[in-house]
Amino acid sequence: MKNISSKQLVSVGLLLFAIFVAAPLIIGATGRWDFYFTLTSVALLAIASAGVWLTFYIGRINIGQGAFALIGAYVSAILVVKSGVSFWISLPAAGIFAAIVAIVIGLPILRLRGVYFAMITLVLTQVVTLTALALPITNGAKGISSIPLPSGVSLFGIPIIPDFAAMESTKLAFYYTACILMIATYAALYRLVNSRLGHLCRSMQQNEELASSIGVNISYIRMVIFAISSFFGGIGGAMFGSIAQSVYPSSFQVADSVNFMLNCFLGGLGYVFGPMLGTLVLYFGWDLLFELGKYQLLVYSIILIAVIRFLPNGLLSVRIGKGASK
Repeated sequence: MKNISSKQLVSVGLLLFAIFVAAPLIIGATGRWDFYFTLTSVALLAIASAGVWLTFYIGRINIGQGAFALIGAYVSAILVVKSGVSFWISLPAAGIFAAIVAIVIGLPILRLRGVYFAMITLVLTQVVTLTALALPITNGAKGISSIPLPSGVSLFGIPIIPDFAAMESTKLAFYYTACILMIATYAALYRLVNSRLGHLCRSMQQNEELASSIGVNISYIRMVIFAISSFFGGIGGAMFGSIAQSVYPSSFQVADSVNFMLNCFLGGLGYVFGPMLGTLVLYFGWDLLFELGKYQLLVYSIILIAVIRFLPNGLLSVRIGKGASK
């Protein structure tokens, strides 16, 4: 594993300070409690985008992450509402189920060339939406509402996680939960990229035929990476469902899948933390352009095209030098 430099440690320290200290202090001072929901949404979108980035890392374009986010949201909601399972158990279960679905779907399509894989993933979100509309267990178009807030967790009688329902305001609790999940996701992503599996993925990205000729099991690695990618999507979707206390077939759409991909492009495909920055900039950038009214989408598109044209390696390439896992 590559050693972490002092510069990287400082960057991580500043990030943690901004998330857990600076942001709550600023929100408390300004009284803009709605920013907790905004930042929570950014954290969860960054988790799902991390999965899309991972498929890019093996040279595949994934435009179907919204499908796995929707799967995760429904699995968690069904377990919590209809089976009485604790949300904290349903959360990893949602990710695992999304990963299993990805394996079943990926077995045939991951053997295809990249362009065909991208075309098939483009319709996945719509397929899952139509499935949610048709299945009795998902309540069709009515969706699943009145999802209970996460319950408390104790270990040997010591409270580890507070009962969200007993809190006066759950915004801060969801904010910290989402940020902790985001940090864990990107820590795992960084570790994977700098592991032996990550090096094999990089060799596949450069030349799959050459990697196969030296004994790399291309199909197996594609499947593992796609499953991990979908796991992240399922986790993000489950958290969104818990925050909204509801999930509907339209909770995640094709546009969301496209945005997950754009987050990776904007932040930088060559950097592990690119999707995190891309999500932050894209989310707030869209809101800032709201004042432009009917020209919002036009200006938004022009800016994105300009960034991709003049910063092909993303925003992080402005300050950071070369390196796929920096």
